[in-house]
Amino acid sequence: MMSIDLIVPGGRSAGGREGRAGKRAEARRPRRWRGALSLVALAALLGGCSLAPVHERPALPVAAAWTQAQTPADDAGSAGGAAAGKAAARAATAAALTGWRAFYTDPELQRLIALALDHNRDLRSAVLDIEAARAQYGIQRADRLPGIGASAGAARQRVPADLSGAGSALLSERYEASVGITSFELDLFGRVRNLGEAALAEYLATAEARRAVQIGLVAQVAQTWLAERSAAEQIALLERTLQAREDSLRLVELRHQAGAAGELELRQAQSLVEGTRADRADARRELQQARNALELLVGTPLGAPAADARPLAELALPAVPAAGLPSDLLERRPDILAAEQRLRGASASIGAARAAFFPRIALTGALGTASSDLDGLFGAGSGIWSFAPRITLPIFDGGRNRAALGLAEVRRDQAVAGYEKAVQVAFREVADALAARATIAERLGAREAQVESARRGLELAELRYRGGVDSQLQWLDAQRTLLSAEQGLLAARVAQVANLVELYKALGGGWFEDSVQAPVSVQSPRADETGAANAQPRS
Repeated sequence: MMSIDLIVPGGRSAGGREGRAGKRAEARRPRRWRGALSLVALAALLGGCSLAPVHERPALPVAAAWTQAQTPADDAGSAGGAAAGKAAARAATAAALTGWRAFYTDPELQRLIALALDHNRDLRSAVLDIEAARAQYGIQRADRLPGIGASAGAARQRVPADLSGAGSALLSERYEASVGITSFELDLFGRVRNLGEAALAEYLATAEARRAVQIGLVAQVAQTWLAERSAAEQIALLERTLQAREDSLRLVELRHQAGAAGELELRQAQSLVEGTRADRADARRELQQARNALELLVGTPLGAPAADARPLAELALPAVPAAGLPSDLLERRPDILAAEQRLRGASASIGAARAAFFPRIALTGALGTASSDLDGLFGAGSGIWSFAPRITLPIFDGGRNRAALGLAEVRRDQAVAGYEKAVQVAFREVADALAARATIAERLGAREAQVESARRGLELAELRYRGGVDSQLQWLDAQRTLLSAEQGLLAARVAQVANLVELYKALGGGWFEDSVQAPVSVQSPRADETGAANAQPRS
């Protein structure tokens, strides 16, 4: 590295020839300062020059349309209604703009989501990450402006007689006060600007990551609440089954006492009862664990479960979110937007690495007053000024700058790969949810028919057993079949709601509390630098 210092000092002190010379210098000072200001203005104009590559969004590495574009009308199975349903789906509000209160209509679930948004620690950490990224960006942005500082000082010095020219000891004093530019780099090649752009991109990416945390939190609360309701319904189902099997056991015991049933039949009935009790204990454990997980997500004790909770069969299901086109995810999924911001930051880092090959010009200057007497510090003819530009030109650095540029380019390629991977993951999540949606109605209908058949089969088996036509084995087998069918129906209902939750999350829903009617972008790529990216999520 080679540096060239151009220091142009100037000043005047009170009294005598120096005072008169200072007055002449005073007349020339405005012209000199105008030249320095002109240099600063020229640097500001040239600061718009950037060596960073122009940002271009990579090509969409997914199909142009969903393979399973299920619409609400498709569930109805009507050919005429299907066309109308597809038209309605195209005109429907995007999931990312649908408020979670409009999507999750259950009052208890709304209360839990609101508590989680206020108390969840992961969300709080994500907010603090935004604050840290904002502060880091503020530090980097400050380098684009000149640093101005003020200083004042005083000094007294005694010179012994053998060192003074007068042959006697001298006592000197100096008082000084000044204000000026402490350090300012003329950003001719955009190095400082690109570093600021990289910090801004990281800040915006952190803000998008915070959005992703909130969307994931809303979905987690809904899924955990669903698991809790499923466990509660499982317990109720096992309670009914246990009651029926205990009644059956009492009947077998009476028949055994009368000699109409053998010990094998009694033991089989007892085994069935005890197995049901074990399943009920497992369901109670699952209910408590789901409750504990829900309290962790919400971040505060929940108290006793609601006594008037409705079963899943009576739950008002939210409308199926409109999937739109795969390209819509680029503007609505926060993880994709965060990956794009990191790609922007990587491109800006390349510009900063390229600028390191060119000269740097730093300015330092001051304007003030100095005097040998404190009373004359601000008197006429006491002005001083200094102007010290510094040019640094890289000549030999052992390949450091070239390696830094290569590293920045590799990281940009990594950011491209990360962006494409984020798009592919988002596409797969939506496609999986749509594929599951296409079979849910058929699965649910089949499970309901299976339960009806198993219930009727149990009635017939019990009548035949009481009439002595069939053995107890067919009756017990019919009981097991009914329980299995009812559990399968409950699992199908849980899967139906879980699919809606997953589809809503995969499409970017859960950021707004209330629906946004206007088709606005969730977040502009160039958010306001003062912090617009940290928008209030519940407003």
